[in-house]
Amino acid sequence: MDKNFKFTNAVIGLPLFFVLFLWFVYWLEIRFDFDFVENGIYPRTFSGLQGVFFSPFIHSDLEHLYNNSIPLLVLLAAIQFFYSKQSMRVVGYGILFSGILTWLIGRESYHIGASGFIYVLFAFIFFKGIFTKYYRLVALSLSVIMMYGGMIWYIFPKVDDRISWEGHLAGLITGFALAVLYQTPEFKKVPKYDWEMSDYDPAKDKFMQRFDENGNFVNPPIVEPEEEIQAYYSSNYDINYNLVENKKNESEPES
Repeated sequence: MDKNFKFTNAVIGLPLFFVLFLWFVYWLEIRFDFDFVENGIYPRTFSGLQGVFFSPFIHSDLEHLYNNSIPLLVLLAAIQFFYSKQSMRVVGYGILFSGILTWLIGRESYHIGASGFIYVLFAFIFFKGIFTKYYRLVALSLSVIMMYGGMIWYIFPKVDDRISWEGHLAGLITGFALAVLYQTPEFKKVPKYDWEMSDYDPAKDKFMQRFDENGNFVNPPIVEPEEEIQAYYSSNYDINYNLVENKKNESEPES
């Protein structure tokens, strides 16, 4: 296990608590016949600002809620495990700034649902992994884009008039900005190989010694004649010495 990543109860607890709270709010609507839609974001009105805080927890129907629950469970667990030091700030500021941006650019309609927040998490995980160049986080970025890359189409207008493409776009922009803003010094930079160093000397490289000046492969590595002769006599001396010692020991009577 990579020492930068540590499994804690929050990896499961945070996404479960968040999603269960969404379902609890929806249950309240059904059980007591509430209508929370008007508590969503209504752009460029003072009363519509309340939706910046409330809209991620309000959903229009069961399908809307279910479609948002699965990505939230996956992405919140991922961000809590891989970016535990930044996770709570990303969650808090992600909801706040994506909501404000939706309030600024949105159509004159109520914008509800956690999909904008999902785009925050998606963008943060993807871009932060690319920025760090840390191999495990790059792999996470690629995994996220494979699972949820199709969401990118829903940041454009006219794709589906029933969805808040403005909220999706606001979430994507917010997630990207947070990925740029929050540094991750705990992740080491990509290691440099010997040949990338400024003081690299090919003559001292054991691998390069297996090639002659014309680039032809030589095995074993090139050695100077003097070194080869010295190595030969040194090995023969050890053999002869061992033979003499063995014969001497054999001729001695046992006590």
